[in-house]
Amino acid sequence: MNSPSMRIAVLVPCYNEEAAVAAVVRDFKQALPTAVVYVYDNNSRDRTVEVARAAGAEVRSERRQGKGHVVRRMFADIDADIYVLVDGDATYDAPSVPGMIERLVTEHLDMVVGLRVDQEQAAYRMGHRTGNWMLTSFLAEVFGQAFKDILSGYRVFSRRFVKSFPVLSDGFEIETELTVHALELALPVAEIATPYYARPEGSVSKLNTWRDGFRILGTILKLYRSEKPLRFFSAIGIFLALISIGFAIPILVTYIETGLVPRLPTAVLSMGLMIMALLSASSGLVLDTVTRGRREMKLLAYLSQAPVGS
Repeated sequence: MNSPSMRIAVLVPCYNEEAAVAAVVRDFKQALPTAVVYVYDNNSRDRTVEVARAAGAEVRSERRQGKGHVVRRMFADIDADIYVLVDGDATYDAPSVPGMIERLVTEHLDMVVGLRVDQEQAAYRMGHRTGNWMLTSFLAEVFGQAFKDILSGYRVFSRRFVKSFPVLSDGFEIETELTVHALELALPVAEIATPYYARPEGSVSKLNTWRDGFRILGTILKLYRSEKPLRFFSAIGIFLALISIGFAIPILVTYIETGLVPRLPTAVLSMGLMIMALLSASSGLVLDTVTRGRREMKLLAYLSQAPVGS
């Protein structure tokens, strides 16, 4: 599967997972005997830290609340060749991880995503399923089809990916950001179907369907603005230009027929909207140049790391 000299790190962000974290640590240590399991506690108010440490994990902490902050700290602190990111709620299938790593290594990929396949009715709430489908479809339209489950918290990364990824999100939007990073740099990626289970008794989901769904959608829009600025601002410019033309046509017709401009405020408004449309398009052109330069810097950071298996 992989060379014994390869360093594998299992990264487990946790917040109040006393009921599940021991099973996660135990299962992944069994599936990957040579790996080091790191549990990063995010201000848990229960016995998550004690339980994880007793199960054999190396426990660290991140005080800033939010999964994005935890992942940022993990990626910065941990030095490894292969990284496994998995939630601490015991819903993901540890026996699937050797196959995911093998796929990463043999096909020289940078990210393998665990595509969730429900094993129980309670595993995946209908609201989350619908939201995931909507967000995945939207992301596919914006950045291109590459994934079926963009919100999966079960992923395997190469060192190249981790050390070139600038984590900007604070919370559960991190999965969306990971996906967009892979798409914008056209990195080699894959998905593998993995079983997805219900949380064990006593473990409670921290996700809020509507709140986190809107936050993720907002993240996609912000990433679209920053990664595709020409399209984003051109669309705004076209919209403003169409409104401007709609206001201007009756005024122009009246002027041609009578030689008068009877609605001067409307004419001024139409001119202002057209100026804003031109400014929006110009901003898109300038920001597109900036974005290309930023993307080149990310690519250089990616290429500065050795590929997996080398």
